[in-house]
Order: sequence, then structure tokens, then C-alpha cells
Amino acid sequence: MTKAAELAKMGEVLTNSQIGGRRNIIINGAMQVAQRGTSATGLGASGSYPTVDRFLLAGGSSAGRLTMTQDSSAPSGFANSIKLDCTTADTSIAAGEYLLLQTKLEGQDLQQLKKGTSDAEKVTVSFYVKGNASATYVLELADEDNNRKNTQKFNVTTDWTRVVLTYDGDTTGTLDDDNAGSLLLTIWLHAGSTYSGGTFTSNVWSAMSSANRAVGITSFFDSTDRTFFLTGLQMEIGSQATPFEHRSFGEELELCQRYYFRINPTDSYQRYCYMSYTTATAAEGVLNFPTRMRTEPSFENTGTSTNYAIYIQGNVRAISSSLSIGAASGDDRITLTGNTSSGDTGVVGQFIANNNTSAFIAFSAEL
Repeated sequence: MTKAAELAKMGEVLTNSQIGGRRNIIINGAMQVAQRGTSATGLGASGSYPTVDRFLLAGGSSAGRLTMTQDSSAPSGFANSIKLDCTTADTSIAAGEYLLLQTKLEGQDLQQLKKGTSDAEKVTVSFYVKGNASATYVLELADEDNNRKNTQKFNVTTDWTRVVLTYDGDTTGTLDDDNAGSLLLTIWLHAGSTYSGGTFTSNVWSAMSSANRAVGITSFFDSTDRTFFLTGLQMEIGSQATPFEHRSFGEELELCQRYYFRINPTDSYQRYCYMSYTTATAAEGVLNFPTRMRTEPSFENTGTSTNYAIYIQGNVRAISSSLSIGAASGDDRITLTGNTSSGDTGVVGQFIANNNTSAFIAFSAEL
């Protein structure tokens, strides 16, 4: 970028009062945080958050499958990307098939868009992409509160390129000021005629019409050679894409932990929190979250209670059943309940992994 171009960008940023940090509305846009793990296989049949935090992979009806990884391939200035790699092709596309990569945003974080007012703001989405071959996909902004959408196409080549898409402001439909999902940023990677059989209109807000959402896109499942890489995702107010706003890993992790918090064992007897026996066979303990979660979370673990134990008075007492969140759950702490044998009411011990290096515990408040 020339010096003149940099100065022009700075001038627009100043005009839009966007100087300084916190321009990027997207969380984890540099793909730094992957609490669940760095690789997941056999994806494409349903929706889940497999690897990189805040990025949902949603698939429906297709026989195509893929592997999703947090990859080290990235353009200059970045260390990570999302990589999607087709492992099972599907060239016979049924009407209802789709494959989407999404990130969801809370309405209370979007009030500055002024959506639904006469002075609704334009937003610019920018990101870096590459693939194994040329391809065309769609990036859709979907207003879930008012069932409206705005779509634009973008191209992928075999080299890292920065895509910049500016979306007009929408004067129809305000976004709810709450902690529910209001805006969905979706990349359409594969679509049957239910979603691609209509007419494509670029950069126009309109009522949701399924057939018009992914017209003319390449199918990610057209070959097992197909790959898709993404990083540097940024959404900001205004019609100018500014340089990507890098946040520290610690900041990005804390933002992600509002939606998902996971403790992976660092050894086979990982300590999680203290628990005390409330009866001879049941213990409870409180675990404080590193940040307030979006809402009261659900509890995740390995699914096998005997992978966990209470360490007390020099003894490891395996949890036999009912490892769960207790009734006193909240969005800043939870109560864990576990059943064991040979306890003593009032005695305190440590809740630990029971000689198991895969015995994680996690809490999900995803949108």
C-alpha cells in the first residue's frame, strides 16, 4: 500500500470517528483461539463449533464431508487461519443441501449500526482467503431479529488475497438490544436449489428468500482437492476497510470465553476446583468463570463420570455418577455436583481428573 493510500484510509477513519482500537466487531477474526482443539474430521452433516472459537460450521443433507483445522498457513502479519479440506466429495447436489461457515453477533453489541433508522450505517467486511483453485462464494449478513438479508459474492484464488465488501445500511428493522443473536455473518460454500435456485441481487437488504441466498456459488464439495482458507476477518462501520485490528491473545481469549470456557487437563490429575461433601455420597463445589458468560451455560465433559474424582485425605475417590451442574448455576460461576462413595459430610477435597489426560470440563453459552 502506498503512503498516499494509507493517508487516505486514515482520513476516512478520522471522519468516521473510528480512530484507535475496537474497530473490529468480529471476535477471534485472526483465528487465534481454538479451545476445543485444532482439528476435527468427518464434518458437514450438522452444525457445530468444531475448532476455532466463534466459528460455527453448519451442514445439511449433503454426503460431502470435510476436515476443519486451525492452520498455520496465513498471510503476512497473521499466524493462523481456518482451513476447510474436502475429504468426501458430493457432486450430486440435492435441493436442500448446504454448507455454511458462520459467526453470530449479539444485538447489544450492534447498536452502533443504527439499523432500522434513517441514518443506518454502512458496514465493511474484509478478510483474507485462498483455496486450491479459483472459486466463487457468497458472504451474507442476516438480520435474525427481522428476517432480512444482504448478500455479496467474492472470489477465491490460489494465493492469499484480501476481499473487501461494503454493505449498505438497512433502514428497516432495528436490532434487539439484548444478549441474543441478532446478526449472522455467513459464508455460503455449498448449496442446493432450495438456496441457489432464485435470482441473485448484490448488496440489497431484503426480506429473507431462501432461493436467492447462494445463487451461482462454487460447490466446496465438488472435489476432494477442494480447500478453503480464511483469516483476518473484520467488520467495521463505514465504507472503508482499515488495516486489521490485532488484539492480544489474552484479550481474544477472554472475549471467546464469554461464549465457551474449557479447561483441558495439563496432566492426568488436573485440579479443577474444591468440593465439599454435602452427604456421605455427594459433593458440591463452586467454579468461578474467568469472565461473565453470555447466559447460564450448559455443561460439557467426556461423558464418563469415572474419568473424574475427588482427592481427599490422601485418597482418590472416583465419581461414580451424576457429574453435573447443580441448581445454583449462574453466568459467572457454577456449582458442580458429583456422587462418590465413602465420603464424610463437611470434608473438603479437590475435584480432579482421575488419571485421565482427556478429562476436560467445559461450559457453553454459544449463540
